[in-house]
Amino acid sequence: MTIQIGDRLPNVTLGTAANGEIGETATDAVFAGKKVVLFAVPGAFTPTCSRSHLPGYMAHYDALRAAGVDAVACLSVNDAFVMAAWGKSQNAGDIVLLADGSGAFTEAVGLELDLTDKHFGVRSQRYALYAEDGVVRQLQVEAGGELKVSTAENMLRLL
Repeated sequence: MTIQIGDRLPNVTLGTAANGEIGETATDAVFAGKKVVLFAVPGAFTPTCSRSHLPGYMAHYDALRAAGVDAVACLSVNDAFVMAAWGKSQNAGDIVLLADGSGAFTEAVGLELDLTDKHFGVRSQRYALYAEDGVVRQLQVEAGGELKVSTAENMLRLL
């Protein structure tokens, strides 16, 4: 079942890539006591994710912070090494890159995208959410192949 507004995000360990270091963190540490915008992409280095989705959040990072958001995070079903390389290639700056390598978080929130027929495996759907202290306050899930409701601009409007 897909997570809903008002639900608490699951506590899952994710890979991290920050300052050239690979590590891990629990989602509770990412969200506890904070206002966080999390956007998820089907894959690092994929066209829409690299040309539009991540760059949009980079361009609007300061506006999101000014709107009261403590952190902006990007999640993908990729490993932390891929997320680190993608972040470096995109100059992702202060965007927190979260690697859901096994898809545990993605499965727990019910937002998997099965692309095995295209040889991509199971990925995350494209979405964005806003959470306060780990509780979902906004959730915007894209229709297949679109980038409309999960953009930084739309999340700013909803805040």
